[in-house]
Amino acid sequence: MFFKYHYCILLILIFAICIKASKIRRYRFVVREALYERLCEKKWILTVNGKFPGPTLKVHAGETIIVDVFNKGNYNITLHWHGVKQPRNPWTDGPAYVTQCPIQPGNQFSQKVIFSKEEGTLWWHAHSDWSRATVHGAIVVRPKPGGTYPFPKPDKEVPVILGEWWREDVMKVLEEFVASGGQPRNSDAYTINGQPGDLYPCSSPHIFVMKVDHGKTYLLRIVNAAMNEILFFGVARHALTLVATDGCYTTPLTKDYIVISPGQTMDCLLHADQAPGQYYMATHPYTNGFGITFDNTTATALLQYSRTRPGPPEFPKLPLSNDTSAALNYTFSIKSLMSKLHPFIVPQKIDKQIITTVSVNAFPCGPGETCAGRNGTRLAASMNNVSFVAPPIDILEAYFYQISGIFSKKFPLSPPFVFNYTSDFIPFELQIPKRGTKVAMLRYNSNIEVIFQGTNQVVGLDHPMHLHGFSFFVVGWGFGNFDPIKDPLSYNIADPQKRNTVIVPKSGWVAIRFTADNPAAYDVGDGDGVHREERKRGGGASAPAAAGYAAVLIFSGYSSAYVNSSSV
Repeated sequence: MFFKYHYCILLILIFAICIKASKIRRYRFVVREALYERLCEKKWILTVNGKFPGPTLKVHAGETIIVDVFNKGNYNITLHWHGVKQPRNPWTDGPAYVTQCPIQPGNQFSQKVIFSKEEGTLWWHAHSDWSRATVHGAIVVRPKPGGTYPFPKPDKEVPVILGEWWREDVMKVLEEFVASGGQPRNSDAYTINGQPGDLYPCSSPHIFVMKVDHGKTYLLRIVNAAMNEILFFGVARHALTLVATDGCYTTPLTKDYIVISPGQTMDCLLHADQAPGQYYMATHPYTNGFGITFDNTTATALLQYSRTRPGPPEFPKLPLSNDTSAALNYTFSIKSLMSKLHPFIVPQKIDKQIITTVSVNAFPCGPGETCAGRNGTRLAASMNNVSFVAPPIDILEAYFYQISGIFSKKFPLSPPFVFNYTSDFIPFELQIPKRGTKVAMLRYNSNIEVIFQGTNQVVGLDHPMHLHGFSFFVVGWGFGNFDPIKDPLSYNIADPQKRNTVIVPKSGWVAIRFTADNPAAYDVGDGDGVHREERKRGGGASAPAAAGYAAVLIFSGYSSAYVNSSSV
């Protein structure tokens, strides 16, 4: 009798586990080439399921899904779930040669994606080479069944994905600047939901149109999937009320425009409260790098009221492309939403502080080479003067199986050279980084503060920095060199914004805090999208990119976790 009783319990448990497992939804992602026409020309691009942008994943907070990835393209590929914490699940996070080896052409790989506390808009993208220029899509994370938004429920939700388009094959663009050692070729257009809009040739008939009804409210789920550019975005005569960033709710912030860096997402409420008609939605870049060329064009879409007679649309008043005040005042005005349903704890006592420079660097050109970097050099990137070298196998595998010689544990926790980082003149010898694959070991569950210090080495730039596997609190920022005595006095530790990607301002710094409580392997990367990764076509030879991941940190606990960074 006793045996039968326990046997029945065992069967019930097995049945319950099977029911739970059966509830895990699966998605089929086929990576393949598809023919697209933009700017009067046709070309083949890498897509998922033939779509550009790719499919939108719709999930609930706390859900786990499986994405079966079939690589039918010509290049190795990995997919990253940008902003998803992936608790204790590093093996399918996506960064090539850090958490996993890429999926080779003709092969397939099932990637488990574990959602936990994220709510709002995130996105997925390729995390190898420049494939993410066309291989990307939105992730919509709604509250758990029965849950509600912390704002009035919108009448409709609309993904708005901002991107870039090159007439040339993006892989050839990559090969070109890798070979030259110079700056990547500028894009030929920006896009809104895959379309450039009617300010570009041959684009007007296919402009994205968002149809609205007067009096209704719409939730715009905005993703910046551009490779390099921070973007302004706005809608003529319509205010945008920010309610979430990077999968975290915010105190509502209403402005006529937003500024969004590569890798960031923003959820904005738009009230259709204007006279029926047509209004432009528009996006153009923000940049203030001296001597840096960029695509200074504008993509458009249409906000169109129902029962509207065709007429000339009105254009939004966006800040100028070099308006630093408009960009940074918006960026650092965002605050987290504190509520009973969405509480948060900002780390107060810091167990370890990392101060790291984020720099554009230059290697001397090799014998017989002609390099297109500044003063005939080859551009690179670094954190604390370390420019990342892609290993022959992924770092997580080497850590897990204790394979020696793949990485070093000696990543410096402070700049190896102390100088005026934001000076207009920096000696050339300080602009040459060291090559290496270095990590810093951190104690599990420790509170970490990272100071990202921008430098003017070679050229000063704004650097979007992204952390995989964690959301972090942006507790401080400023211009000039970080002062460890004075600057912490102005930190916001009451209601700082919670992000997974933050802009480090040109000639400035940003302070972030988080708890290293997710033992796994994750990536901190520059949202600019120019990574130093090995690139293999069909398993063939590899070539390093001109700029790269600058550092990797492994958070040691029951398992491992990693962080890396890169710059243009």
